[in-house]
Amino acid sequence: MTQAPPDADARRAIPPVICYPNDTLPVPDMALYASALAGAQVVSSVLAPPREACHFRVRAGQFFRITSVDGPQVGDLNLWHDGDLTERFYSGKTRALHGTHVSTAERLWSSFPHLRPMATIVEDTLGWYGIDGFGGSVHDVIGTRCDPYTGNLLAGTQYHHCCHSNLTRALSDATGLPLLEAEPHVHDVLNVFMCTGFTRDTGQYFMKASPVRPGDHLTLFAEIDLLGALSACPGGDCSAQHSSDSAACFPLQVEVLAPAAGALQGWNPPVANGYNRSHGR
Repeated sequence: MTQAPPDADARRAIPPVICYPNDTLPVPDMALYASALAGAQVVSSVLAPPREACHFRVRAGQFFRITSVDGPQVGDLNLWHDGDLTERFYSGKTRALHGTHVSTAERLWSSFPHLRPMATIVEDTLGWYGIDGFGGSVHDVIGTRCDPYTGNLLAGTQYHHCCHSNLTRALSDATGLPLLEAEPHVHDVLNVFMCTGFTRDTGQYFMKASPVRPGDHLTLFAEIDLLGALSACPGGDCSAQHSSDSAACFPLQVEVLAPAAGALQGWNPPVANGYNRSHGR
């Protein structure tokens, strides 16, 4: 280890600066969304079985709700603009704008060059959890998804029911793309219900038992037409491990809800980002 300089403590004491102050972001009309949700009706429902994934479609102006139905279970969520897989959920920019974990009134943003809201969180029954004494919180945008490549790298395994593979199969089923063509479109996720953080001593990504219980749910408003895929993680509540068949796992339900006609008076889908894409040339 290198020797600390004489002014090491002074350097550490420099206060941080928020990289992307978000007080100029467009503010979602939460009152309008709540009113529309109150009168919305379920128009479709699908289950992600344990250690498997499901796919679903949501029209702009509809809601989708992810619910823990039988036991504590976390899920990995991918979103694409339905009809254009190149516009997909951008977890890194969502993290930069909102923080490591997201909750009510925060948004899931899409990839460049679009960079617009894909969905807005309107209900979160785990919003009470906050940040615990270990630095953990729920619904993270820091984890990448459990995958067979890392499993093979660390343990020499060939495990096919990790979230990356589950999402690949779900996207293939939804679009008709062969697995090898679908896989590049699978991306970093929103870890729904997962309780995670970083250790203070080593800075390592950690997981702990999710506080989710049957009936807990996360409801989002679709700002644009969406194709979604949700994997019921093979780690169950992620209290001990993932990418294995030993954890207790449970299904997750996805419901799509349509508001009554006229309930979203004045709302319009967000347009793509206004940057002119000249890149200085």
